[in-house]
Amino acid sequence: MSDDSLLDHALVRLDVAAKHLTVDSDVIEKLKFARETTKVRLMIRMDDGSRKSFLAWRCRYDDTRGPTKGGIRFHPSSTADEVETLAFWMTFKCAVMNLPYGGGKGAVQVDPRQLSKAELERLSRAYIQAFARTIGPDRDIPAPDVYTNSMIMGWMADEYAQIVGQAVPAVITGKPIALGGSLGRNDATARGGYYLVRHLRNDLGLGEKMRVAIQGFGNAGQFIAKLLAADGHSIVAVSDSAGAVACAEGLDLARLVAAKEGGKSITVTAGEGGHRLIDAEELVGVDCELLVPAALENMIHEGNAGSVKARVVLELANGPVTPEADALLEARGVTVLPDILANAGGVTVSYFEWVQNRQGFYWLLPEIHQRLREIMEREGRAIWTVAQEKGIAMRTAAYVHALSRLAEAIEAHGTQNFFTT
Repeated sequence: MSDDSLLDHALVRLDVAAKHLTVDSDVIEKLKFARETTKVRLMIRMDDGSRKSFLAWRCRYDDTRGPTKGGIRFHPSSTADEVETLAFWMTFKCAVMNLPYGGGKGAVQVDPRQLSKAELERLSRAYIQAFARTIGPDRDIPAPDVYTNSMIMGWMADEYAQIVGQAVPAVITGKPIALGGSLGRNDATARGGYYLVRHLRNDLGLGEKMRVAIQGFGNAGQFIAKLLAADGHSIVAVSDSAGAVACAEGLDLARLVAAKEGGKSITVTAGEGGHRLIDAEELVGVDCELLVPAALENMIHEGNAGSVKARVVLELANGPVTPEADALLEARGVTVLPDILANAGGVTVSYFEWVQNRQGFYWLLPEIHQRLREIMEREGRAIWTVAQEKGIAMRTAAYVHALSRLAEAIEAHGTQNFFTT
């Protein structure tokens, strides 16, 4: 990787997409920069009576198509650059899915595993106290992300309600069901990717039975494993932060899930049911048809892209493939189903939750699954068509698809040509 920032790498996608469209320069100028990024320090009382501060951010990247939408992550390595990049990706992800949103993102620089439950609640509420004027059901709508969950979203929604003096469930999505959350939210990211692969399977040259390797066995990784295994596909390798296990005949998912639910690494299953321990770095090169990066950014890079044996890469994580790796994979005929399409099931069901909160009427699970499947198939097919017609990679096609919608909205406010003629 170069010394460029993560956002610089992300903006490469914008420049490439713009070459395939006739886009006014005003559009590119608007999308190159975040609309607003706020940085604060959250000060909370620790259980031992001391006070400790934590850096926190909220970015609203672009709101041309509607209020900004994006998760809040608690992670010790979070930075402003990361937050702005994730908000940029959310801008395009919402446009890809034709949701009435712009892109946003938030983060706190903290390792939540080092906090007690009471400290975690205080930190969550402090975040909303700091950003209460930034967020709102018609301005900026947070959701869970890395190391945040439905309970944290419930605390945050409650804190916002106390600040404004009334319940406003639509201010935050990913809440517990009992507090206005939507059915189908837990597995939405994985389910969206699953629907996409299933719909495009023949186009992608995938067989009826696939071997699948999954990098990252958190929420998305576990759910995609279960969904694919239920269709008869073999999960041949998975990894988490502690290592990886593999089995050419297929891993025992029940053992893996039991280990995670017990607070352990999947590596404790090595030696059981044919599971063998492998280095986490080896997972990218496992012999399989479908590789699913479901961990963090930049996991497939120039140094390991050459080892990828999969025919298709399904990006359930945000930004797991670097631009350099993208070029290498494309040259080798590997199809990458890009994050702004592949993992957009999460924000789509978040949108469903927001709609249900605003109308006060809640949908049954089959209806949510049907709506999600229809949107994933519609947008996936549209992007596949763009890719085939223009002879470009799926990632570029996804950005072209999104940029056309963003450009139409930005140009509707008037461009240089309008004001000078």
